[in-house]
Amino acid sequence: MSPAARTATAPRVVTAPTAEVGDVAADVVAAFIRREPTGVLGVATGGSPLDLYSALARRRAAGLDTSGLTLVALDEYVGLSAADVRSYRAYVQTLIAEPLGIPAGRVHVPSGADADDAAAYEATIDSVGGVDLQIIGIGRNGHIGFNEPGSELDSRTRVIELTESTRQANAPWFDDDPTAVPTHAMTQGIGTILDARALVLVATGAAKAPALAAALSGPVTTDLPASVIQRHPDVTVVADPDALSGAWRTAPTA
Repeated sequence: MSPAARTATAPRVVTAPTAEVGDVAADVVAAFIRREPTGVLGVATGGSPLDLYSALARRRAAGLDTSGLTLVALDEYVGLSAADVRSYRAYVQTLIAEPLGIPAGRVHVPSGADADDAAAYEATIDSVGGVDLQIIGIGRNGHIGFNEPGSELDSRTRVIELTESTRQANAPWFDDDPTAVPTHAMTQGIGTILDARALVLVATGAAKAPALAAALSGPVTTDLPASVIQRHPDVTVVADPDALSGAWRTAPTA
């Protein structure tokens, strides 16, 4: 059943000290894994979820069985080979799949090539039964995945052009050179992300506060793609006080 056919509820908001956000978010993901040890975990890339993935690896070392999971990535740069250490395939393999003991055959990352591959990736997601739990971050401009402002709220996997602000934000992965960041990426669409049965959004830092506040309590709009979390029936936001310092009022806290 798609989220459109379900009843949306306000996102659950969990506040944690910056150094503990990854651990708290990992607790949410670990609880899912215990319930569904062969479930499909959607994984975001970039800096926001790194502490979460490290915390999951520690839980695996302590006895959590993560080996039965299937991983589905949100996005990939266009023009980077899978062997490029800056590619998201390399990120997912080295920072998530290997530490969690998940075989390569159950790790799915967009190719970042063309429209035909975008349709094929949608088919791949369908073939594994859809995403059970999707981890997402939020960009300073409110993007989720690489769905930039202006993206249609029912959009599917496609190749998009990255904004200058997004390329600047990703420059640390490219020797701090925003001009080295690819200009395009293949991303799951907003509609694709909303098809996940549950979402966990991770955010830290005051730079994310305006976008997160608008996502939680502003209008649902293509101007701020993350605002669509208000339409999903099962969203948990884990954020530090700085990220939650914006003027939001409607979402419950824990």
